[in-house]
Amino acid sequence: MGGRTDWDGLRERRMAEPGAAEAYEAARRAYELGRVVRGLREGRGWSQSRLAEAAGMTQSAVARFEAGGTVPTLQVLERLATALEVELVVQLRTRAT
Repeated sequence: MGGRTDWDGLRERRMAEPGAAEAYEAARRAYELGRVVRGLREGRGWSQSRLAEAAGMTQSAVARFEAGGTVPTLQVLERLATALEVELVVQLRTRAT
């Protein structure tokens, strides 16, 4: 009765709406960036508060970022990269067809 099929149908209908695919892709990228930053932070044994202090941000902003709740600006990414002592690389590539 319903279950997975209903959810799949709802997802298909929502993804067909104008702008839905772009919004989904932006959310996916935000989540992936947050996951990478969290891994780097945890690899250093830092708390979110420690990273926030080093990057000139609030702990809640770091938490939202790591959860994929915000789409970061280049400035925010640069601040996080500097604080974590890593290189920020932004690329534009031709898509495979």
